[in-house]
Amino acid sequence: MSDNSGPMLKGSITALVTPMKGGKVDEKAFTGLVERQVKAGTHGVVPVGTTGESPTLTHEEHARVVDLCIEIVAGRIPVIAGAGSNSTQEAIMLARHAEKSGADALLTVTGYYNKPSQPGIYAHFKAVHDAVSIPLVIYNVPARTSSDVTVETLARLSELERVIGVKDATANLARVPQQRLACAEGFIQLSGEDITAVGFNAMGGSGCISVTSNIVPELCAQMQEACLKGDWTRAVDIQDRLTPLHEAVFADTSPAPTKYALSRLGLCSDEIRLPLVGASEAACSKVDAALAGLGLL
Repeated sequence: MSDNSGPMLKGSITALVTPMKGGKVDEKAFTGLVERQVKAGTHGVVPVGTTGESPTLTHEEHARVVDLCIEIVAGRIPVIAGAGSNSTQEAIMLARHAEKSGADALLTVTGYYNKPSQPGIYAHFKAVHDAVSIPLVIYNVPARTSSDVTVETLARLSELERVIGVKDATANLARVPQQRLACAEGFIQLSGEDITAVGFNAMGGSGCISVTSNIVPELCAQMQEACLKGDWTRAVDIQDRLTPLHEAVFADTSPAPTKYALSRLGLCSDEIRLPLVGASEAACSKVDAALAGLGLL
């Protein structure tokens, strides 16, 4: 990748939940959630990532959520469609649909469970890259996939024309300068960990694909804007205010606590699909306390 072609992805990018009602996607609630994000100053949205329960959506539901998100956003902010699978052919199918529907970019994850080698990881992403003509963001989340995209492999991937960035959920801040030095010029680094997002930016990142911003989009956008302006005092102040909520939304497996928080705000139900179950009593208590601390309850 010789230049940073494609959309400039930066700031607070929300990994959207997929609200459900009676076992089906709640399109009315989803419409409200997306519109709320745009109006709050969020810099981009990711439908049907892990936070959107992509593993348990049918292909038809996955496609519909992407289509609906693009329709609601209507070009106001970038839509980075989730198009990940541990089957390369399935990832390509999802990627092609997102491109056809008008997504600005794709977020695609390493092969989970399969535990591919580094050459396998490279070949997987290159196959997706070669199948579409829109930009790709690599999603590296070893805690979920048991598969880490090494700095060396990411550097190779960054040379591909449309691989424009990484969502780094390693929580290893040393990766930011290492990747910056190794990858092609203009390569975008986005944090995938809310609680380390300010530190990630200070090391050279340019934003966060956030779970917490489902709940408090304005604060997350303000924090990221402070980072982009180099106002670290303000960024840290907002991060400190958000830390109890960051901790609460990951007190149980995501997105159960986030859906509970949104239900407390009257924005959607807390319904979630098996094998995930609703947030535990302990997690709900943490969410309630964090929301109360922010003056939202």
